[in-house]
Amino acid sequence: MQVDTIIIGQGLCGTMLSWNLMKAGQQVVVIDESIPNSATKVASGVINPVTGRRIVRTWEIELFMPFAVDAYTELGKELGVHLIDQCNILDFHATPQNKIAFAERLPKETEYLSVVDEKIWEPYFHLLFGVGEIHPCWLIQLQEMLNAFRKKLIEQNALVEERFEWDECIIQPNGVEWKGIKANQIIFCEGTGGINNPYFELLPYASNKGEALIASIPDLPRNNIYKQGISVVPWKDNLFWIGSTYEWKYENLNPTQSFYNKTTQQLQNWLKLPYEIVNHIASERPANVERRPFVGFHPVQKNIGVLNGTGTKGCSLAPYFAHQITQHIINGNPIHPLADVQRFKNILSR
Repeated sequence: MQVDTIIIGQGLCGTMLSWNLMKAGQQVVVIDESIPNSATKVASGVINPVTGRRIVRTWEIELFMPFAVDAYTELGKELGVHLIDQCNILDFHATPQNKIAFAERLPKETEYLSVVDEKIWEPYFHLLFGVGEIHPCWLIQLQEMLNAFRKKLIEQNALVEERFEWDECIIQPNGVEWKGIKANQIIFCEGTGGINNPYFELLPYASNKGEALIASIPDLPRNNIYKQGISVVPWKDNLFWIGSTYEWKYENLNPTQSFYNKTTQQLQNWLKLPYEIVNHIASERPANVERRPFVGFHPVQKNIGVLNGTGTKGCSLAPYFAHQITQHIINGNPIHPLADVQRFKNILSR
């Protein structure tokens, strides 16, 4: 079997990349064993234009966010599923310092910040130091996207549901081959598996563990995301996703009792409504030290590529950089210099 590109992984990055390449007329094969608790499958799916205690704009958000909105809208129409909704964040200030920081940023950041009528939310939450709104924020239906696109790949005979093993992969100067499938290039969208990739293991990965609770909160409106230390995000089946943590040292990926206890205590202190916890999930994120994604091709092995390391900003970063690497393959267009793996040329050439 001859194709243009083999893609390893059908998470967010793998889905976006294979979709872009197929739109460009490329024949692809995606190799994915479907891990139940992969990062994309348990992520909240939020695009937030600001970040941190100082409430500053995230990197290149003016470029990435509108591109992502258009991409999810287009992909959803193609798949026949609804993938994206505007779902603004209500930022409940937990301390006087939080309230002051928001107030100081408000006149400088009118495009993304505004005040709200706090009385509306008094029946739902204990208001400590007020509420501000972050907008526009977007909620991506990642589960629906992965499932619908996987079905599309299966229908086009473009999915191999197996674990990729390196000893079955042959790298040649003019292409690659895996189990009889020949291609011009292979691109790795393998999430935390990138840490063990022999061609990209020297990249500065800094994976972290995240946990979330899934809860039923029947009386809470679903047209907003609620944030006060933890985030309460509309989830599938009329449930809410509540999290998340960033653990840098962990022995395993199992949900922990400490997270459960801490988060339920926060909910009890903040939420006035009755709720029921129905699930507790955990996963590992493919983040990195620089907080910039890894995009492009190996400086020595030109037919081995990567699209990975998007961390918690995957929903906003993946659509843009999947398009960039596609245009690089098709037209030779350059990749954003702060994302291109060529910035690690000296390390990767060892």
